[in-house]
Amino acid sequence: MGDDIMSYNGGVALAMKGKECVAIACDKRYGVQTVSERLRFRTNLYELREQRKLKPLVLYNMLTNLLYERRFGPYFVYALVIGLDPKTGETYVFDSDNIGAISDNVNLATVGTASDYIFGLGELFFKPNMNADELFEATSQALLNGVDRDSASGWGAVVYVVEKDKVTVRELKGRQD
Repeated sequence: MGDDIMSYNGGVALAMKGKECVAIACDKRYGVQTVSERLRFRTNLYELREQRKLKPLVLYNMLTNLLYERRFGPYFVYALVIGLDPKTGETYVFDSDNIGAISDNVNLATVGTASDYIFGLGELFFKPNMNADELFEATSQALLNGVDRDSASGWGAVVYVVEKDKVTVRELKGRQD
């Protein structure tokens, strides 16, 4: 694990695109309450002011601004944002470092201590235009196999698959050490 402050708490997350669906998976050690609370506050305020739901790109910009505001005393998190435009079916996967550096809309993104292992496995399992079941399987396999190679992440995992009309949440059993 080393002396890197970003690896003290462990944890890992993976996001992947499919055809009109997108998935995000994380192990159960990953938790960032302060950033989550502040982001929830900002999204509620946005929806109250604008009288409309937040789009994925707006949420991503809101998150990177939140992180950049603390660039001299950053939160020790890396972030993933996924989304699906219900009208067009366009999927979004964005990642950011702890000071809010922006990224392009990508097919696959990973963050956390097992990120190097999971990214390679994610590339192996990724196929363009996967349906929701294939996407779940690819995301689950990449995450669980990568977590097995990292002692700072684990305790099972949770996978969310977002489609136009539903969000499917599944828990995966993993090693408990």
